[in-house]
Amino acid sequence: MALSDKLSRAEAICGHEFSDHSLLRSAITHPSAVEGQPVSASYERLEFLGDSILGSIVALSLFRSYPQFDEGKLTRLKVSLVSGMTLSDVGLELGIDKCIIFGSSEMGTGARGLHSALENVYESLVGALYLDAGWDAAEAFVLRTLKPHLATERAEHPTNPKSYLQECVQRDHMEAPAYKLVDTTGPAHEPTFTAVTLVDGVRRGRGSGSSKKEAEAAAALDALERMGYTHNGVILKRKLK
Repeated sequence: MALSDKLSRAEAICGHEFSDHSLLRSAITHPSAVEGQPVSASYERLEFLGDSILGSIVALSLFRSYPQFDEGKLTRLKVSLVSGMTLSDVGLELGIDKCIIFGSSEMGTGARGLHSALENVYESLVGALYLDAGWDAAEAFVLRTLKPHLATERAEHPTNPKSYLQECVQRDHMEAPAYKLVDTTGPAHEPTFTAVTLVDGVRRGRGSGSSKKEAEAAAALDALERMGYTHNGVILKRKLK
């Protein structure tokens, strides 16, 4: 796809005609495409800005929409909405993958590279919208694209399974969880890792993911379920026996 077509597509996704097209071009440009050029040529700086603005927009919206939720529930909802997985899914639904300008060195990274780029470009577009048209334009884009993914049930799910598992087992006077990588499968450019969770030396959970971090998080989720701290992924007020 030609650059002009990518820019037009990105504007359509944002619902805004940019005054400064250099901002938009930077917002959709992967660092691999501009190696050796100033850092402003890629989305990295805009991603940094967009991440903060996105968090503020989501926090304000949740604060206004759910006066009955305490800080814990609001935090879990916010984290779930701005998580890399959610932003990547939203980016794919919007067609952001068709807009990204990649360098040749990034072409062979497969799904993992695209997942990260989608998240980053979503945030960089928020930053670019803010700089080009202000808070209202950035807010309109975020609320339009993220609201369909808002489910209040997310407030009842652990946003950081490893931290929540550690909190639970230490509350029950057990040793902090340990994680062990037990298997790696798939091609080198797209591996699948499998990890287990050990509590007091006993295997309590098992999980897989495209990175060691994801595998450990999946193992922690499995352990939370098996140990009775969650049920179908939902945090329980009282541990199941």
